[in-house]
Amino acid sequence: MLRKITMTCLILFCTMSLSLGTTSASATSSVETASKNTISWPKSQALPSFGKVKRLDVADVAKAPGDIRIMLATLQGVVNRSEPRIYLLENEEEGKLTWLNDLQVPYQLHNEAWDLVKKYKNEVKGIIIYDPEVPDSINVATTLAGLKNGMVVSPDLAPQLQAAPYRLKVLEDLRGRFEDRMDAYTWQYEHLWKETTHRMLIGLSPSVSIKIPPGLPESFEVIAEETRQIRDASNKGTYELDLTSFLGGDAVYLRFDDAFIEDGWGSAVHEVVIKADGQTIAQFIPGTPEEEEFLYDRQDSQISAGDGGHRFADNGRYFVYRFVPPAGTQELTASVVMWNQFKVSAGNVQPLSSEQKEPYGYLRDFAVANKAMVFWLEVNDPEQRELFEKILSDVEPGTPYLGWFSNDVAGEFSSVEVTSNHGVYVLAADWFSNLTVFSGTQAKQVKTKAPAAPPLENKIYVTYTFSEGDNFQYNQHRMRILWDDPARGQVPINWTSSPLLYDAAPAMLNYYRQSATDNDLIIAGPSGAGYFYPEAWPEATFAEFLKKSYKYLQKSGMTLTYVLNRIDSNNVPLGSSYADAYERYYKAPGLFLSWEDRHGVEIVNGSLPVSTIQGISTVQDGLRVLEQAKANWDGKSPLFVSLGLLAWSLTPSDVVAMTEALGPEFEVVRGDHYFTLIRQSNGLSVKPHSLEMDEEPAAVQ
Repeated sequence: MLRKITMTCLILFCTMSLSLGTTSASATSSVETASKNTISWPKSQALPSFGKVKRLDVADVAKAPGDIRIMLATLQGVVNRSEPRIYLLENEEEGKLTWLNDLQVPYQLHNEAWDLVKKYKNEVKGIIIYDPEVPDSINVATTLAGLKNGMVVSPDLAPQLQAAPYRLKVLEDLRGRFEDRMDAYTWQYEHLWKETTHRMLIGLSPSVSIKIPPGLPESFEVIAEETRQIRDASNKGTYELDLTSFLGGDAVYLRFDDAFIEDGWGSAVHEVVIKADGQTIAQFIPGTPEEEEFLYDRQDSQISAGDGGHRFADNGRYFVYRFVPPAGTQELTASVVMWNQFKVSAGNVQPLSSEQKEPYGYLRDFAVANKAMVFWLEVNDPEQRELFEKILSDVEPGTPYLGWFSNDVAGEFSSVEVTSNHGVYVLAADWFSNLTVFSGTQAKQVKTKAPAAPPLENKIYVTYTFSEGDNFQYNQHRMRILWDDPARGQVPINWTSSPLLYDAAPAMLNYYRQSATDNDLIIAGPSGAGYFYPEAWPEATFAEFLKKSYKYLQKSGMTLTYVLNRIDSNNVPLGSSYADAYERYYKAPGLFLSWEDRHGVEIVNGSLPVSTIQGISTVQDGLRVLEQAKANWDGKSPLFVSLGLLAWSLTPSDVVAMTEALGPEFEVVRGDHYFTLIRQSNGLSVKPHSLEMDEEPAAVQ
C-alpha cells in the first residue's frame, strides 16, 4: 500500500459536482440529523447496514497529512451514522473515482477538505486530542470519538478547531494521560469497553509509515544485483562492495531490495562488516542489538533465526543501513554475507524513512459509527496477549474482528490462531475506505446458472484460484484491478472473495457478480464467512457457526470454499469432524485447502474431496509445477491439479499466457467443474451446483 506524505495544506481537484445543487445544512437541521441513527443490525446479521446512500460530499485526502485524514475519518463516522453523506478519496490504486462513480449517486467534490468540517461541525460535540508521544492514544481517541460523537485531532490542529468558525470544545485531551501502549489499552479496557459494542472488534495500527515514492531514492545507485531467480541459497557467499564513491556526505546508506519482486525470494543478509581505510567501523548480524545502531529503515523486512540469523526483504520490501565514516576517510568497503535474489544499492543523501509514522483514517469511520473499541495488541508479547485474550473472552462465538495484526506474517498466523481459539473470525479491513458508505448500498439478486461441466476424460485437469479472499480491502483495491484486466474471461479462474460483502459492501458484490463471465467463479475466501483456522476453532461451537454463516455463502453465490488451516503457524490436514461440518453445514461438494508447496486430492471421510492448493507466484512457477505433474502422470486415469495464484504478482493476462503454453493433455476448468469431475472419477454422487440465491436477499436500508 502506498503511504502518506506530510503536506502543509491540501491541494485537491477543482470543484466538481454531479449533484443537482448543494445547500449548506443549517445548525438546526444538522443537529436533527445528528440525533438520528439509521444503522440496522438484526441479531441474525453479521455486520450492520447503514442508511441508504442518497448523495455525497467528497474530499480527496490521498496526499493529505495523517492528522487531516484521521480528523475527517472520525467526522465521517459520526455523520454517516445517521445517513451516509461523507466520502473520502483515500486510495489511488484502482482509481480514485472508480468505486464512487459505480455508486451512481450525486456527489460534490470539495476543493478544500476543511469545507466538510465547516458543513458538518454541528453534528459533532467536540474534539478528542491524542498524544503524539504515545501513538496508541490515537486508538483510544478513536474509541472515545464513537462514544462521545467527537473528532480525533492532533495537538497541532486543536487550536484551529477551537477558534472561529468551528468553536469546538475539547471533549478529552489525552496528552500525558498514558505512559505507554499497555497503559493506554488497559485503561481503555477498564473504562470504555463496557460502553462499546461487543458485536465487533476493531484492530488497527495507531499509525502507518509516511508515503514514500516507489523505486530507489534519487541519489541511490545499484552496486550489486543477482540476475538469476535463485531461491535455494545456492549463491550464498561473502560479497565485497566498494562504497568509496559515496563518500563526501554526512553518511553512506546501504539498501537491500528484492531483485525479482514477483516471486518473494529477495535479499537475505546474515552479516555486514564495514571498513573505513581498512579499519572496522561496523560489524553485526541482523536481529542482534549491534544491528540497531546502523538500521536506518527496516520497512517491512523480517528477521529469521535461520542460517545463524538473517534479515530478508521479499517482494516490494526493503531495508536500509546508515554508516558514518570517520572524517577524512579515503576508502569505504562493505563485506556482506547474503544470498537469493538480492539487489543492493547505495547513496549518500538521506532518504525518507518508513520509520517516520503518522495517523491514518481507513476503517475508523466504521469503528466510530458503530461505537466499537479500537486496539492494536501483539499476541506474540505475553503481556499484550493476556489483554487481547481477555477482550476475546468477553465476546460471543461468531464475532467478527475487523482490521489486522502487527508483526507481518508471524503476527497473522499466531493472531488468527488465537482469535479462532475464541470462536472469533477475522475480516482484513485495515485499508478499506468508506465502509460507512458501502454498507449503505443494497444487494441485488443475481441469477446465473452454472455452465455444464465437461465430460470426464483421461486428462490433467487444472483449476486456478486467486488468493486473498479473506481480505475486504483486496476486494476494494487489488481485485478490482485484476478483474478489469481485458484478459479476464478467456480462461476459467476461481476468485476468492468475502461472502460478507453482502452486508459490508453490497455495491462491490453486485459489481463482481453482475460482470462475471462463465469463466469466472467467485468462491468464499478462507475459510468461509470470515478468515479462521478450523482446527483452532472450538469444536463445540464450530458446527453452529458454519450453520449460521452458510446463508452468506448462499446469498453471495459463493458455493465453494477455500480453507486455510494452521496450528503453530504450520499448515495441517483438515480433521474428519471439521470436514464433516463443512460437508454438512456448508453443503460443500469439495474444499480447496491451504497454500502449500504441493498439490493433491484426498477423499476425506470417504465422501468429501479436499484438494490441496499449490501456490505459484509467476508463470514460470506454474509451468514448472504442471510439467512435473505431467512427468509423474501415468495417463491411465484423470489427474487433478489445483494452483493458487498469488494475487499481488499474477494477473488474468498471465494466466492466459500460462494456459496457452500447455499441451492438449491439459484442460483448465472452473472450481465447481473440477470437483464435479473429481467426484465422478471417484464414484461419488455429483451434487448439483447453482449460483442462484436460495432465498430473496433481505433489503438493505
